[in-house]
Amino acid sequence: MAELDLLGSILSSMEPPPPLAGREARRAKEQTAQLKKLQEQEKRQKAEFRKRMEKEVSDFIQDSGQTKKKFRPMNKIERSILHDVVEVAGLTSFSFGEEEESRYVMIFKKEFAPSDEELEAYRRGEEWDPQQAEEKRRLKELAQREAEEDARKGPTVVNPNTDYKDKYSHLIGKVAAKDAAHAMEANKAYGCVPVANKRDTRSIEEAMNEIRAKKRLRQSEDEGANLPPSSSTRSNS
Repeated sequence: MAELDLLGSILSSMEPPPPLAGREARRAKEQTAQLKKLQEQEKRQKAEFRKRMEKEVSDFIQDSGQTKKKFRPMNKIERSILHDVVEVAGLTSFSFGEEEESRYVMIFKKEFAPSDEELEAYRRGEEWDPQQAEEKRRLKELAQREAEEDARKGPTVVNPNTDYKDKYSHLIGKVAAKDAAHAMEANKAYGCVPVANKRDTRSIEEAMNEIRAKKRLRQSEDEGANLPPSSSTRSNS
């Protein structure tokens, strides 16, 4: 019985648990305080970062040997702060890099603002070489001037040093083959005669009579050659 009285006295001395609405309100209050603390911490970090960037930009301006400065990769908030500091200082700034975690800022003095070619090199992730760029620019201008001169001269007329007839005269002679064909004379030894000379102007009947006469002549000559020797010839022998 004494143990029960002791337990009852302990329970009666404890405070009752707060209601549910009270616990949610206290949790919300704690979260608000924590968020405010984080905001104050972020604000303090931004102020410190801005102060540090102002110092680096100021040193850059005072250094006459520097015309541009490249900063380490930064997040979006830090880049925004740096761009603002540079604008207030009267300088020029650009962000480069494809990936968010690798983007960085470069600042330039106004009198040394980058050209379009230089900016394109940085965007491609390349280093800028002024001497190489000047050489490319010079070659480009030279090619453009040559193209303009060629356009003014008009189409190019090709004049060969020698005529093809002279080059191949040992094959076709001094007269071109086409001209030689017109001047060709019939070589009767090889039976090459003009077609006009081959055309027979006699009638068919006259031609046939001439053929028959020639045939009879050959036959009579053959018969005379085959006759036996005459008697007078034998007596004389």
